[in-house]
Amino acid sequence: MSFRDRVDAPGPHKLLALDGGGIRGMITLEFLAEIEDVLRRRTGNRPDFVLADYFDYVAGTSTGAIIAACIALGMSVETITRFYQDNGKSMFDKAGLLRRFRYKYEDEKLGAKLREVIRTQTGASPGDAEPTLGNDKLRTLLMMVMRNASTDSPWPVSNNPRAKYNAADRKDSNLELPLWELIRASTAAPVYFPPEVVKIGDKEFIFVDGGLTMYNNPAFILFLMATVAPYNLRWPAGENRLLVVSVGTGSNPKANENLDPDEMNLLFNAASVPSALMYAALNEQDMLCRVFGRCRAGAGLDREIGGLCGPGG
Repeated sequence: MSFRDRVDAPGPHKLLALDGGGIRGMITLEFLAEIEDVLRRRTGNRPDFVLADYFDYVAGTSTGAIIAACIALGMSVETITRFYQDNGKSMFDKAGLLRRFRYKYEDEKLGAKLREVIRTQTGASPGDAEPTLGNDKLRTLLMMVMRNASTDSPWPVSNNPRAKYNAADRKDSNLELPLWELIRASTAAPVYFPPEVVKIGDKEFIFVDGGLTMYNNPAFILFLMATVAPYNLRWPAGENRLLVVSVGTGSNPKANENLDPDEMNLLFNAASVPSALMYAALNEQDMLCRVFGRCRAGAGLDREIGGLCGPGG
């Protein structure tokens, strides 16, 4: 099945959203391994069953974009985990001394590893062009969040063939963009990696990590892109029509437990404010999903509202 077959496939539709979080994507993979194992048992213990056989639309931000793309390409969670284990050190290779004044990690090895795995999964030969977002080897609809620094706006980019900027007659169709470049753009965390320059039609845009938008947790924007009219999927919403599974990378509520007010200088705030905003946005996305849907399972959001799970919400 190609992602194009998912557009008009009968429901209920299943959506999977994966948060950003760097190497903590390994935590995501532990949860996904259990989900895949449960689904295999429910489908007759098929050893070849993968998450792409179950989910219709997969989304991710930053490290979640890497995992989401791998799932959409039909990789098992075991294979994705091995990819992280084998290539984590080289993908996050320290930059040379001079470049460390700008970026912590080199980006060439990350880009090379992404290109390698994508070409392998799509069966691209050495002389073939880079597989694109519209490659038919993608088995699910795929959405990745990045931030367009050139326009100062979030860009959730999908391979939905009905989306406005994916039209085949557009010279700047997003479906013609190299898949590895989009993943790399979504993972370009400032200070850690250089930004990614992507040519779209006749224009070049500078992209950085999607975690610097409201959508480090892409669950609610994924729900909207699957259901609201302008995105042209218009899948029916409702408890028995749409399932959203959102997997995070963890947080530390005691990260600043011993903080001294005198430590909150300019450098402290410059380093901590972005992560505070990201956490607040992530929490809001989670809360919106639970308010507009029926939460089946999830940790408490805060002590006042709890988890908003179960019949009483």
